[in-house]
Amino acid sequence: MSKRLKIAGGVLWNVVLLSVGAVFCGAAVNGILIPMEFVSGGVTGLTLVVKHLLPSLPLGGIYLCLNVPLFLVGWRFVGRRFFLYSLAGMVLFSAALQWIHVTIPVEDRILGALLAGIIMGIGTGITLKSAGSGGGTDILAVILLKHYSIRLGTTVLVFNTTVLALAALLFSLQGALYTLIFLYVSSKVLNVVVTGLSQRKAVWIVSRAWEEINRKILEDLNRGVTIIEGRGGFTGQKGALLYTVITFQELSRLKRIIRRLDPEAFVVVSETLEVMGHRIGNQPHW
Repeated sequence: MSKRLKIAGGVLWNVVLLSVGAVFCGAAVNGILIPMEFVSGGVTGLTLVVKHLLPSLPLGGIYLCLNVPLFLVGWRFVGRRFFLYSLAGMVLFSAALQWIHVTIPVEDRILGALLAGIIMGIGTGITLKSAGSGGGTDILAVILLKHYSIRLGTTVLVFNTTVLALAALLFSLQGALYTLIFLYVSSKVLNVVVTGLSQRKAVWIVSRAWEEINRKILEDLNRGVTIIEGRGGFTGQKGALLYTVITFQELSRLKRIIRRLDPEAFVVVSETLEVMGHRIGNQPHW
Protein backbone atom coordinates (compact mmCIF):
# COMPACT_ATOMS: atom_id res chain seq x y z
CA MET A 1 0.00 0.00 0.00
CA SER A 2 2.84 2.40 0.88
CA LYS A 3 4.45 1.75 -2.52
CA ARG A 4 1.20 2.67 -4.28
CA LEU A 5 0.91 5.84 -2.21
CA LYS A 6 4.49 6.74 -3.06
CA ILE A 7 3.84 6.25 -6.78
CA ALA A 8 0.59 8.23 -6.58
CA GLY A 9 2.37 11.00 -4.69
CA GLY A 10 5.10 11.12 -7.32
CA VAL A 11 2.56 11.36 -10.13
CA LEU A 12 0.65 14.09 -8.30
CA TRP A 13 3.81 16.09 -7.64
CA ASN A 14 4.87 15.90 -11.28
CA VAL A 15 1.42 17.00 -12.44
CA VAL A 16 1.54 19.93 -10.00
CA LEU A 17 4.94 21.01 -11.37
CA LEU A 18 3.71 20.73 -14.95
CA SER A 19 0.57 22.71 -14.11
CA VAL A 20 2.39 25.52 -12.30
CA GLY A 21 4.98 25.75 -15.07
CA ALA A 22 2.23 25.89 -17.71
CA VAL A 23 0.47 28.74 -15.86
CA PHE A 24 3.70 30.78 -15.73
CA CYS A 25 4.44 30.21 -19.42
CA GLY A 26 0.85 30.92 -20.45
CA ALA A 27 0.89 34.17 -18.47
CA ALA A 28 4.13 35.27 -20.14
CA VAL A 29 2.80 34.55 -23.64
CA ASN A 30 -0.71 36.02 -23.25
CA GLY A 31 0.25 38.76 -20.79
CA ILE A 32 3.36 40.17 -22.50
CA LEU A 33 4.48 38.47 -25.72
CA ILE A 34 1.23 38.78 -27.65
CA PRO A 35 0.21 42.28 -26.44
CA MET A 36 3.69 43.66 -27.17
CA GLU A 37 3.95 41.73 -30.46
CA PHE A 38 7.05 39.80 -29.50
CA VAL A 39 7.65 36.75 -31.63
CA SER A 40 9.13 34.30 -29.10
CA GLY A 41 11.15 31.31 -30.26
CA GLY A 42 10.94 27.57 -30.73
CA VAL A 43 7.57 25.90 -31.16
CA THR A 44 5.87 28.69 -29.21
CA GLY A 45 7.30 31.20 -31.69
CA LEU A 46 6.16 29.11 -34.64
CA THR A 47 2.75 28.90 -33.01
CA LEU A 48 2.54 32.69 -32.76
CA VAL A 49 3.67 33.06 -36.38
CA VAL A 50 0.98 30.66 -37.59
CA LYS A 51 -1.58 32.41 -35.38
CA HIS A 52 -0.59 35.75 -36.92
CA LEU A 53 -0.96 34.38 -40.45
CA LEU A 54 -4.13 32.38 -39.66
CA PRO A 55 -5.86 34.24 -36.81
CA SER A 56 -8.97 32.03 -36.96
CA LEU A 57 -7.06 28.97 -35.70
CA PRO A 58 -6.98 28.31 -31.92
CA LEU A 59 -3.61 29.02 -30.31
CA GLY A 60 -3.61 25.83 -28.22
CA GLY A 61 -4.56 23.67 -31.22
CA ILE A 62 -1.69 25.06 -33.29
CA TYR A 63 0.78 24.28 -30.51
CA LEU A 64 -0.51 20.72 -30.22
CA CYS A 65 -0.13 20.04 -33.96
CA LEU A 66 3.41 21.42 -34.16
CA ASN A 67 4.52 19.18 -31.29
CA VAL A 68 3.74 15.87 -32.98
CA PRO A 69 7.18 15.41 -34.70
CA LEU A 70 9.08 16.32 -31.53
CA PHE A 71 7.08 13.85 -29.48
CA LEU A 72 7.94 11.07 -31.90
CA VAL A 73 11.62 11.89 -31.39
CA GLY A 74 11.13 12.07 -27.62
CA TRP A 75 9.58 8.58 -27.55
CA ARG A 76 12.59 7.23 -29.43
CA PHE A 77 15.45 8.88 -27.55
CA VAL A 78 14.28 9.65 -24.01
CA GLY A 79 11.78 7.08 -22.76
CA ARG A 80 8.16 6.21 -22.10
CA ARG A 81 7.86 7.96 -18.73
CA PHE A 82 9.24 11.22 -20.12
CA PHE A 83 6.96 10.89 -23.14
CA LEU A 84 3.81 10.43 -21.04
CA TYR A 85 4.61 13.27 -18.65
CA SER A 86 5.55 15.52 -21.57
CA LEU A 87 2.27 14.65 -23.24
CA ALA A 88 0.47 15.81 -20.11
CA GLY A 89 2.68 18.90 -19.97
CA MET A 90 1.92 19.74 -23.59
CA VAL A 91 -1.84 19.47 -22.98
CA LEU A 92 -1.55 21.67 -19.87
CA PHE A 93 0.57 24.24 -21.71
CA SER A 94 -1.86 24.26 -24.64
CA ALA A 95 -4.73 24.81 -22.18
CA ALA A 96 -2.79 27.64 -20.53
CA LEU A 97 -2.21 29.30 -23.90
CA GLN A 98 -5.90 29.06 -24.61
CA TRP A 99 -7.36 30.10 -21.25
CA ILE A 100 -4.77 31.90 -19.12
CA HIS A 101 -5.33 35.58 -19.90
CA VAL A 102 -3.78 38.07 -17.50
CA THR A 103 -3.03 41.77 -17.72
CA ILE A 104 0.56 42.64 -16.84
CA PRO A 105 0.89 46.42 -16.50
CA VAL A 106 4.20 46.96 -18.31
CA GLU A 107 4.39 49.53 -21.08
CA ASP A 108 8.12 49.79 -21.77
CA ARG A 109 9.09 47.09 -24.29
CA ILE A 110 12.55 46.47 -22.84
CA LEU A 111 11.12 45.99 -19.36
CA GLY A 112 8.44 43.80 -20.91
CA ALA A 113 11.09 41.64 -22.58
CA LEU A 114 13.01 41.30 -19.30
CA LEU A 115 9.91 40.43 -17.29
CA ALA A 116 8.65 37.98 -19.91
CA GLY A 117 12.05 36.28 -19.93
CA ILE A 118 11.99 35.92 -16.14
CA ILE A 119 8.44 34.56 -16.08
CA MET A 120 9.00 32.19 -19.00
CA GLY A 121 12.34 30.99 -17.62
CA ILE A 122 10.77 30.25 -14.23
CA GLY A 123 7.83 28.47 -15.85
CA THR A 124 9.99 26.36 -18.15
CA GLY A 125 12.37 25.57 -15.29
CA ILE A 126 9.55 24.44 -13.01
CA THR A 127 8.20 22.27 -15.81
CA LEU A 128 11.59 20.65 -16.38
CA LYS A 129 11.97 19.98 -12.65
CA SER A 130 9.26 17.38 -13.18
CA ALA A 131 9.77 14.04 -14.94
CA GLY A 132 8.53 15.51 -18.21
CA SER A 133 8.42 18.74 -20.19
CA GLY A 134 5.98 21.15 -21.75
CA GLY A 135 6.66 19.90 -25.24
CA GLY A 136 8.23 22.01 -27.96
CA THR A 137 11.95 22.68 -27.78
CA ASP A 138 12.00 21.36 -24.18
CA ILE A 139 12.01 17.85 -25.65
CA LEU A 140 14.94 18.64 -27.93
CA ALA A 141 16.82 20.30 -25.05
CA VAL A 142 16.36 17.27 -22.79
CA ILE A 143 17.57 14.88 -25.52
CA LEU A 144 20.73 16.93 -26.13
CA LEU A 145 21.41 17.26 -22.39
CA LYS A 146 20.95 13.54 -21.79
CA HIS A 147 23.07 12.35 -24.72
CA TYR A 148 25.57 15.20 -25.27
CA SER A 149 25.59 17.13 -21.92
CA ILE A 150 24.55 20.38 -23.62
CA ARG A 151 22.88 22.71 -21.14
CA LEU A 152 19.15 23.21 -21.42
CA GLY A 153 19.34 26.98 -21.72
CA THR A 154 22.01 26.77 -24.43
CA THR A 155 19.88 24.55 -26.66
CA VAL A 156 16.81 26.70 -26.14
CA LEU A 157 18.74 29.90 -26.91
CA VAL A 158 20.37 28.56 -30.10
CA PHE A 159 17.19 27.00 -31.46
CA ASN A 160 15.08 30.02 -30.58
CA THR A 161 17.55 32.47 -32.11
CA THR A 162 17.35 30.51 -35.38
CA VAL A 163 13.56 30.70 -35.36
CA LEU A 164 13.78 34.37 -34.43
CA ALA A 165 15.99 35.12 -37.42
CA LEU A 166 13.37 33.62 -39.70
CA ALA A 167 10.60 35.55 -37.94
CA ALA A 168 12.55 38.81 -38.37
CA LEU A 169 12.23 38.36 -42.14
CA LEU A 170 8.44 38.12 -41.85
CA PHE A 171 7.92 40.77 -39.15
CA SER A 172 9.84 43.79 -37.91
CA LEU A 173 13.53 43.68 -37.05
CA GLN A 174 12.88 45.85 -33.99
CA GLY A 175 10.40 43.33 -32.60
CA ALA A 176 12.89 40.54 -33.23
CA LEU A 177 15.59 42.39 -31.25
CA TYR A 178 13.26 42.91 -28.30
CA THR A 179 12.41 39.23 -28.50
CA LEU A 180 16.12 38.35 -28.45
CA ILE A 181 16.39 40.06 -25.04
CA PHE A 182 13.47 37.96 -23.84
CA LEU A 183 15.04 34.73 -25.12
CA TYR A 184 18.43 35.44 -23.54
CA VAL A 185 16.95 36.24 -20.12
CA SER A 186 14.65 33.22 -20.33
CA SER A 187 17.54 30.84 -21.09
CA LYS A 188 19.62 32.17 -18.16
CA VAL A 189 16.74 31.94 -15.70
CA LEU A 190 15.97 28.43 -16.97
CA ASN A 191 19.50 27.23 -16.18
CA VAL A 192 19.32 28.77 -12.69
CA VAL A 193 15.95 27.17 -11.87
CA VAL A 194 16.90 23.70 -13.17
CA THR A 195 20.54 23.40 -12.08
CA GLY A 196 21.34 26.45 -9.95
CA LEU A 197 20.63 25.00 -6.52
CA SER A 198 21.91 21.52 -7.45
CA GLN A 199 25.18 22.80 -8.89
CA ARG A 200 28.21 20.80 -7.77
CA LYS A 201 31.59 22.36 -7.08
CA ALA A 202 34.91 20.62 -7.71
CA VAL A 203 37.55 21.69 -5.18
CA TRP A 204 41.34 21.23 -5.34
CA ILE A 205 43.27 21.84 -2.11
CA VAL A 206 47.03 22.14 -1.61
CA SER A 207 47.92 22.43 2.07
CA ARG A 208 50.46 21.32 4.63
CA ALA A 209 47.51 20.43 6.86
CA TRP A 210 46.02 18.13 4.24
CA GLU A 211 45.54 15.27 6.69
CA GLU A 212 43.38 17.35 9.04
CA ILE A 213 41.44 18.90 6.16
CA ASN A 214 40.85 15.46 4.66
CA ARG A 215 39.52 14.16 7.99
CA LYS A 216 37.19 17.15 8.43
CA ILE A 217 35.75 16.75 4.93
CA LEU A 218 35.05 13.07 5.61
CA GLU A 219 33.59 13.64 9.07
CA ASP A 220 31.89 17.04 8.92
CA LEU A 221 30.77 17.21 5.28
CA ASN A 222 30.44 13.45 4.78
CA ARG A 223 31.98 13.76 1.31
CA GLY A 224 34.57 11.62 -0.38
CA VAL A 225 38.11 12.86 -1.01
CA THR A 226 40.75 11.74 -3.49
CA ILE A 227 44.36 12.13 -2.30
CA ILE A 228 46.87 12.69 -5.09
CA GLU A 229 50.59 12.58 -4.39
CA GLY A 230 52.45 15.59 -5.77
CA ARG A 231 55.57 17.71 -5.56
CA GLY A 232 56.00 21.47 -5.59
CA GLY A 233 57.40 22.75 -8.86
CA PHE A 234 59.45 25.47 -7.17
CA THR A 235 60.33 23.97 -3.79
CA GLY A 236 60.51 20.36 -4.93
CA GLN A 237 58.87 19.30 -1.65
CA LYS A 238 56.57 16.31 -1.72
CA GLY A 239 53.01 16.77 -0.59
CA ALA A 240 49.42 15.78 -1.21
CA LEU A 241 46.70 17.30 -3.36
CA LEU A 242 43.10 16.85 -2.18
CA TYR A 243 40.26 16.64 -4.67
CA THR A 244 36.61 16.61 -3.66
CA VAL A 245 33.17 17.38 -5.14
CA ILE A 246 30.62 19.10 -2.92
CA THR A 247 27.29 20.87 -3.24
CA PHE A 248 27.02 24.63 -3.60
CA GLN A 249 25.53 24.88 -0.10
CA GLU A 250 28.55 23.07 1.41
CA LEU A 251 31.15 25.36 -0.16
CA SER A 252 31.07 28.00 2.60
CA ARG A 253 31.48 25.32 5.29
CA LEU A 254 34.47 23.85 3.49
CA LYS A 255 36.12 27.26 3.18
CA ARG A 256 35.69 27.87 6.92
CA ILE A 257 37.31 24.51 7.67
CA ILE A 258 40.29 25.28 5.43
CA ARG A 259 40.77 28.81 6.82
CA ARG A 260 40.73 27.47 10.38
CA LEU A 261 43.24 24.67 9.74
CA ASP A 262 45.51 26.39 7.22
CA PRO A 263 44.92 30.06 6.27
CA GLU A 264 47.73 29.82 3.68
CA ALA A 265 46.24 26.83 1.82
CA PHE A 266 45.98 27.06 -1.96
CA VAL A 267 42.41 26.30 -3.05
CA VAL A 268 40.83 26.15 -6.52
CA VAL A 269 37.03 25.95 -6.86
CA SER A 270 35.51 25.18 -10.26
CA GLU A 271 32.00 24.57 -11.54
CA THR A 272 30.85 21.22 -12.89
CA LEU A 273 28.38 20.60 -15.67
CA GLU A 274 27.26 17.18 -14.54
CA VAL A 275 28.31 14.74 -11.81
CA MET A 276 27.78 10.99 -11.69
CA GLY A 277 28.17 9.13 -8.43
CA HIS A 278 26.52 7.90 -5.27
CA ARG A 279 24.91 10.69 -3.16
CA ILE A 280 26.73 13.53 -4.91
CA GLY A 281 25.44 12.95 -8.45
CA ASN A 282 23.18 15.54 -10.04
CA GLN A 283 22.36 13.93 -13.37
CA PRO A 284 18.98 14.79 -14.92
CA HIS A 285 16.05 12.63 -13.85
CA TRP A 286 14.46 12.12 -17.25
